[in-house]
Amino acid sequence: MKKFIITAFALAAIAIAPKTFAQTKMVGGAEMYPTKNIVENAVNSKDHTTLVAAVKAAGLVETLEGAGPFTVFAPTNEAFDKLPKGTVETLVKPENKATLTKILTYHVVAGKLSAADLWAKVKAGKGELTTVQGGKLWVKAEGKKLYLVDEKGGKSWITIADVNQSNGVIHVVNTVLMPK
Repeated sequence: MKKFIITAFALAAIAIAPKTFAQTKMVGGAEMYPTKNIVENAVNSKDHTTLVAAVKAAGLVETLEGAGPFTVFAPTNEAFDKLPKGTVETLVKPENKATLTKILTYHVVAGKLSAADLWAKVKAGKGELTTVQGGKLWVKAEGKKLYLVDEKGGKSWITIADVNQSNGVIHVVNTVLMPK
């Protein structure tokens, strides 16, 4: 009887485990938990230290810890490194908070849009998104990849999609998006 109970317990654990692991994704060497909010997860990603510092400098931590839901296109440290030398250092200065906020909120869309939702928009010819900042982004597809085009014509690939959060979803992007 003990063997049966242990075996049944082990089988139940195996049946549940794939669902648990499927819900988390690795980003920047850290697991992203769908039970944590955008900020709680982002601070653990070694690939998003610049983004986290910028969010703090812009005073957006409380907003991104809020109920949402939000869709965040999260640029990596490498994405920020593509900007002209000194840009990040200049943007995080207190006197440039408004410009930094404008750029960061341009990476956020109200609501939770999964990759499937973004694909559906592209297929329907309705790939235009309105950002929290008030600007426009366009979702496009090339082969099996999704990318975004900003108002200046810049192109950013979604490198990791559907990183679910308690208050939305993150899609990791490889270039900082720029509003007009």
